[in-house]
Amino acid sequence: MKSEIYADNAATTKLDRKAFEAMIPWLFENYGNPSVPYSFSRAERRAINDSREAIAKCINADSDEIFFTSGGTESNNWAIKGVAPLDIANVNSTLRTTLITSKIEHHAILNSCYAVERLGCPVVYLPVSKSGFVEMDTLGKQLSDTTKLVSIMLANNEIGTIQPIKALAEIVHNNGSYFHSDAVQAIGHIPVDVKDLGVDLLSASAHKFYGPKGIGFLYIREGTDILPFVDGGSQERGFRAGTENVASIVGMAIALVNCLSRIRTEMIRLSSLTKRFLEELDKSDIDYIVNGDLCNRLPGNINISIKNANGEMLLHRLDLKGIYIATASACNSSQKKTSHVIEAIKVPRDYSEGTIRLSLGKDNTLEDSITIAHEIIDITRNKRVNRQHNRYD
Repeated sequence: MKSEIYADNAATTKLDRKAFEAMIPWLFENYGNPSVPYSFSRAERRAINDSREAIAKCINADSDEIFFTSGGTESNNWAIKGVAPLDIANVNSTLRTTLITSKIEHHAILNSCYAVERLGCPVVYLPVSKSGFVEMDTLGKQLSDTTKLVSIMLANNEIGTIQPIKALAEIVHNNGSYFHSDAVQAIGHIPVDVKDLGVDLLSASAHKFYGPKGIGFLYIREGTDILPFVDGGSQERGFRAGTENVASIVGMAIALVNCLSRIRTEMIRLSSLTKRFLEELDKSDIDYIVNGDLCNRLPGNINISIKNANGEMLLHRLDLKGIYIATASACNSSQKKTSHVIEAIKVPRDYSEGTIRLSLGKDNTLEDSITIAHEIIDITRNKRVNRQHNRYD
């Protein structure tokens, strides 16, 4: 067994070695400010442009539709707050003011929606099926001539369910509304083609696909009405002011290109590791359920709920063994309560408290998945035995 097994790649990933090496020159030799017109900064400007083009190519966008941000949270905030408030001053008019999202979105979306609600923008929160899908009929019934923006994540960060974004976006566009998708968990792990999906806005974060932390991007389709997110200088064509983080932009582009170069084989490999993990659990007497859709889910995402178990206990016991998993989204891990996603898909209470998530990545092996399964089985059995002893002592 490895001394440590990291199985929380949905929270963050290890920086790609080639991405790190590509970043170094822009931290030392080429440290000029890209916005300054003299020749000393020419290389920095070119590096940003090259990275923008590389990222655009990865998702089949045009380079001028890629805007660099500090990460997925900022990208999501910008998408919601940049599009939704455009008509808030006219809430009593016939202009579009309503937002629609789902109950299982990341908190960067949900809290942004709560913020614009406080400004007077109506928001509809759609329920989902037991597998975590936003159903097209449900969405269709909520669309109206006041709907401005619909935001549905491409793949859920907790249960891994991949939404039918192309079909949902088509329904929304037929209503004359904008469509945004939080693709933070998806990009680099499944193919993402913004033109095929038909989205108007799409969010991404580098540290989810082996890039550096603190950098991401927002795809904004040409012609989309959106307000600038940060006022100041003319960076990002006046939509997101502030001196560019050249090293991280370069690292993000390299990491994404490298990720996509192996995406097909990695999807197959991680699906195989997931299958083997579940097979090992099935050999035991553990009563568990798999959360999310069994087929349309992110490769390597394993979210299970174990009957009469405690997810926090399992996390800490595995931590003592050098195995690192999650009980919910890392962004919400400080809250000791059932995840809003698990509540939304209506996992029974005697299972929900025993929910854990594994998210396997490029450094995980078949041995890792087997080892984690066996350790979970041993911990759960020992806890059950101890509980029985306490009952009769």
